[in-house]
Amino acid sequence: QGQLVESGGGLVQPGGSLRLSCAASGYVFSIFAVGWYRQPPGKERELVASVTPDGGTNYEDSVKGRFTISRDNAKNTVYLQMNSLKPEDTAVYYCNLKDAILGDFWGQGTQVTVSS
Repeated sequence: QGQLVESGGGLVQPGGSLRLSCAASGYVFSIFAVGWYRQPPGKERELVASVTPDGGTNYEDSVKGRFTISRDNAKNTVYLQMNSLKPEDTAVYYCNLKDAILGDFWGQGTQVTVSS
């Protein structure tokens, strides 16, 4: 059984930055599409950014130009660099591995709070 461990969340002021990390173990990490999702309080989980096995990226409109997703297959890790954070970015952020055959796998989440 594999494991995904997110880290890097916390409390930050509006306009600040955070870098989330998701370390995978027990998976052939390089074959998976990887995504960062978030779930704001009282709302449904939504896709924030994703990166394909060959490095193609996709972003939700509200984070374009502010967030950057990247992956390091040698370290089995995916990152989400978040700049110019806004209060509406407050949510629990989850890492997801996705493969059409193997299925979906989730981390436990990390809290990001943007507040003054």
